[in-house]
Amino acid sequence: MPRKSPLVIGHRGAPGYRPEHSRSSYELALAMGVDAVEPDVVATKDGVLVVRHENEISGTTDVADHPEFADRKTTKRVDGQALTGWFTEDFTWDELSTLRSRERLPEVRLSSASFSGSQAILRLTDVLDIVREGSVEHGREIGVVLEVKHATYFASIGLDLAPLIERELRAAGWADGELPLIIECFESTILKQLRSRGISASYIYLIEASGRPYDLLVAQGKQALTYKATVTPQGLDALVGQVDGISVNKRMLLDPGNTIVPDAHERGLQVFTWTCRPENAFLAAEYRSSGGKNAYGDYEAEWGVIARTGVDGVFVDHPDLGVGFFRS
Repeated sequence: MPRKSPLVIGHRGAPGYRPEHSRSSYELALAMGVDAVEPDVVATKDGVLVVRHENEISGTTDVADHPEFADRKTTKRVDGQALTGWFTEDFTWDELSTLRSRERLPEVRLSSASFSGSQAILRLTDVLDIVREGSVEHGREIGVVLEVKHATYFASIGLDLAPLIERELRAAGWADGELPLIIECFESTILKQLRSRGISASYIYLIEASGRPYDLLVAQGKQALTYKATVTPQGLDALVGQVDGISVNKRMLLDPGNTIVPDAHERGLQVFTWTCRPENAFLAAEYRSSGGKNAYGDYEAEWGVIARTGVDGVFVDHPDLGVGFFRS
């Protein structure tokens, strides 16, 4: 019996071609045939969920070009790391709506960078509307993979993300299971909170190749389970009944001899992986070509290794390439 092809998820839309999380990025991903798109959410100071890769926005917006916001530049510790820039939680939505999206990796994504400055940033509710309308336009059901960013940090400054997420999903009709929804986070605490609020979704625990999840590090210190220990058979046993699956850094699946996918499947857990990209800058060394970091390497060979693990979903930056490869 042929194996079912994995879900192909447009990672922040189609950021190989348009600035990530922009309207055109999402619309292009839908047109290219993805099964779902992935918005990351962070909060404003007035409790609006905006779609940005991080709450520090100097690399993905033109905020530095706005003299009226010059005094908002600051340094904060987010998930234990010092960051300097402008942060969504220091702005109202009305203020952020005056900003424009920028390509985060202009030296790698030259074509995408040509669209910098042309589009406003989006709220979660905007992305949900784009996907709902796109499903009708393209005649197929398209899902949302909602990534919650920095939940412990936001809670520490008085912005609890769980009620904000519940409010926006319910208002959009996306919380009752009628529309395909996956919720993911590198912190399991917020996943449990959202599940307890009755939001009907698949809950996926994001896994880094190293380190510890910040929520558990705050609560348990160095006793907190590492991400690597989480994907051992014993670690996976503890996830059964808590989440529906895991989403691992692709380096973990490229590691020869790993048994993450069969171990998870044996326990009824799904496995996704992130992020499949064709450029040399993102490929494992053995798959890179000559021509610099923005040139395409032998991405099909790398992606083939990932596909043969039997993974259930892949995040891609170039949806046309992802759909073309993983559905074949």
